[in-house]
Amino acid sequence: MDKRQNFSTGSHFEEAFGYSRVVRVGPQIFVAGTVGLDYETRLIPPDPVAQFRNAVATIERSLKMADAALADVVTLVTYVTGSDVMEAIGPELKRTFGEIRPTNTALVVAFPFPDIKLELQVSAIAGCGA
Repeated sequence: MDKRQNFSTGSHFEEAFGYSRVVRVGPQIFVAGTVGLDYETRLIPPDPVAQFRNAVATIERSLKMADAALADVVTLVTYVTGSDVMEAIGPELKRTFGEIRPTNTALVVAFPFPDIKLELQVSAIAGCGA
């Protein structure tokens, strides 16, 4: 059986709430829900497209820690605060994942922090990408 590997970005949320940003078991990689925090400024921008780009950048760094890449993503869950946010990020979803073509489930939700407009969660299989 493959050993479990946990990876952290060092976010205080991971420590405070007891979770890993990434868990890898064998070739399977699971990335926790990721919001659009700008790690340089420690702020969440008001624009959903900027939040999307920040979330994808964090996911890319997270996958790299587990020796994987965006091309290895097989499932995506997109959480948004409303249809307007989904419409705003739609072109970015296509630009980012259009060639990869993972499955995608989109849900409208409420977040515990009012500035958050979206969260992305992915699963990947290392080495399966083009």
